[in-house]
Amino acid sequence: MVNKELFEALKAFEEERGIPQENFISMLETGLTAAFKKVLGEAKSAMVKLIPEKHTIKFYSYKTVVETVEDADKEISLEDAKAIKKSYKVGDLVLKEENPKDFNRIAVQTVKQVIVQNIKEIEKKNIHNDIAEKEGKLIVANVRRIDGDNIYLEIGGTTLEGLLTNRDCLPDDKFRIGDKIKVFVRHIKDDYKGAVVQVTRSNPAFVKKLLEMEVPEIANGDIEIVNIVREAGLRTKVAVSTSINGLDAVGACIGNKGMRINNVINELHGEKVDIINYSQDAKEYIIVALSPASVNEVIIDENSQTAQVLVPENKLSLAIGKGGHNVRLAAKLTGYKLDVKGEKERAHSNDVLVASDINIIVDDVDENIFDDIDD
Repeated sequence: MVNKELFEALKAFEEERGIPQENFISMLETGLTAAFKKVLGEAKSAMVKLIPEKHTIKFYSYKTVVETVEDADKEISLEDAKAIKKSYKVGDLVLKEENPKDFNRIAVQTVKQVIVQNIKEIEKKNIHNDIAEKEGKLIVANVRRIDGDNIYLEIGGTTLEGLLTNRDCLPDDKFRIGDKIKVFVRHIKDDYKGAVVQVTRSNPAFVKKLLEMEVPEIANGDIEIVNIVREAGLRTKVAVSTSINGLDAVGACIGNKGMRINNVINELHGEKVDIINYSQDAKEYIIVALSPASVNEVIIDENSQTAQVLVPENKLSLAIGKGGHNVRLAAKLTGYKLDVKGEKERAHSNDVLVASDINIIVDDVDENIFDDIDD
């Protein structure tokens, strides 16, 4: 049966919806076979084959070659099969092409049903395939619409819509419809309204991907980001390391005249980014983690994973940071509870750690900062 209209419709679906017609062929063959069996008789075996290049639908009844026939509607003896063609053997199918009358109307109805039943499932699968390629990556998306605190993005090359909520924006982010913006793809969320891609600019993963973009040594693995912590809009601390002799990991991240790190900071609207060398020596690690403040002394209690830190009196506010963000991030980065004190107050490892007007204790080290950072 020639049905040019059917194959033209499949081609149109491919062009309009981006769904290859091959995706439909198997489903249509199954649907048409079920409809054909109703015409032919349920007791008989049947199959339908679509041949797109010839715009043709082939209908077959068939019997399976067996030694002893038990179901005459579905089986044929080896002897009778060989009478048709000598090469037949047990297990082969003996096909007979059929030409069902008035099947065009049934075929059209079946095709419509199959398409309606499966189009949403195919699109959903394609959406998940699209996001599987982009999840955990930095992408550039267009602002499609703004609804209150929610920004909806057009993700190029997909049928997906990205959602950037107010909490996933930077404090100084201000966007207009049509703007191209960089975002980190967290994951896809399915609800009754459909699939939405959740993206972020406030997560540490966003800064990590910006650094990978700007620093080839990170992208190719010569430099490893061991840990990264962030309070969006204020500060990010990044601990890096390398096993390449002669490679300055911190210098490579900063770049010539600060070009690389400045590109990252510009994208973050001036958010401070501290790049430090990771160290397995806890004292050394804590000292660099508290940068840009200088540190006089560190006393560590490994049993309680705490550290008392003595800093110059005039550097105390710098070590603590606005609202305590600097010492809080240093605690998250190193995994130690930090008690930071000015030089007038001696640090003693056996002292009970109590916050006063001139010191701050940070106990916020359980957060897994690599949530949503999947390379």
